[in-house]
Amino acid sequence: MNAVVPVDMSKPSRELIRHLRVGVRQPSEICVLPESVAWHLYLELRRRGEPGAGQLFIHALRNLHSRRSFAGSDLPSDDTLPNEHRMSEDAYLADLWKAYKKCIRMHRTGPASQLLRDIEEQVLPG
Repeated sequence: MNAVVPVDMSKPSRELIRHLRVGVRQPSEICVLPESVAWHLYLELRRRGEPGAGQLFIHALRNLHSRRSFAGSDLPSDDTLPNEHRMSEDAYLADLWKAYKKCIRMHRTGPASQLLRDIEEQVLPG
C-alpha cells in the first residue's frame, strides 16, 4: 500500500509550520502515523531553511509521545510509510527515526523515549 502524507507540501511555510504546531496532534482520516506527518513537515521546512523547524518537530514528537504513553491512545500505530527514513540526508538521524517508529509500532514507549532524546540531540545540536 502506498500511503501519502495528508499534507500538501507545496503550501507556504507559514501553513506548514501551523500544521506542525497544531494539526499533527489530531489524527486524520488517513491511517498514517502522525509522527510521519511531523517528519515530512520537518524535512520540508528544513529544506526551505526555516529556522525553527527542528524545535517545532521535537515539540510535536514530544506531544505525540505523551499521548502514546497513555493506555487507550487513539493514535494509529500501523506504519504505512516504512521507508520514509531514507528522505533524510543525515544517515544517523535516519537510523534513529527508523528505530523510533519501530518502537512506536510495537507500543514500546520506554525505549522510544530514549530514542526521542537521541533524535532531539541530533536535530537540535548544542
